[in-house]
Amino acid sequence: MSPDATSATDELVYAVSDGVAVITFNRPQARNALTFEMYDRLLEISTMLTTDHSGIHALIICGAGDKAFAAGTDISRFREFASDEDAIAYERRIDQVLGMLESVPVPTIAAIRGACTGGGAAIAACCDLRVCSADLKYGFPIARTLGNCLSINSLSRISGLLGQARTREIIFTSRLIRAEEAQNIALVSEVVDDPLARALELAAQLKTHAPLTLQATKEGLRRLRQATSRIDGDDLIVQCYSSNDFKEGLEAFLAKRPPQWTGM
Repeated sequence: MSPDATSATDELVYAVSDGVAVITFNRPQARNALTFEMYDRLLEISTMLTTDHSGIHALIICGAGDKAFAAGTDISRFREFASDEDAIAYERRIDQVLGMLESVPVPTIAAIRGACTGGGAAIAACCDLRVCSADLKYGFPIARTLGNCLSINSLSRISGLLGQARTREIIFTSRLIRAEEAQNIALVSEVVDDPLARALELAAQLKTHAPLTLQATKEGLRRLRQATSRIDGDDLIVQCYSSNDFKEGLEAFLAKRPPQWTGM
């Protein structure tokens, strides 16, 4: 598919206008929770733009509706996991998606409304710029929901963005970062009424700047991060995803009841 094409599915919409590509997560009834097919489509688009971004000077990612950017992975899909290999394959697939998004040569902007958690928070962390509305809720509340873990690559991105101390604190406490704090710690650059409109303004501004400077800066920072994240973490993924606690967290989440953790 050409970078200038417009395509839509029920769950993800991709459109290009005036050199700005926009990806919209389109499951507002589910707070834009990400299905595996949506991750696959995000990978496809990111790969396409990495291969050929002619005519494209910026990529914006947003969520449909006004409640969420993306509230993580669709939890029901984890019921399909039957082995350690399923968990490892899932995290590697997510790392592949995020890595390709990070590699897109043009500036990427996350226009965030409401909930930006789990996989949604990881996607936003891969973007070059983030703007949000006043109702932002950003974080990874996995310690009180599923009992799974982030991959080493995701931890590297988040700690690079927030610092190790705050990354540890928000995961341990499962609290969500709100808009004022997010701006104070440079998680987002601006808090605005209409994040998508502001993202389009930023894209127009970036079009006037030297593209090779932007590309070199993006790629240099990506290489710096990669140099610190080449560590094997499969054992940590298996430890969490194959545990009784993960099964309990999954069923408790879907049943809307508190999980009963055992540490096993």
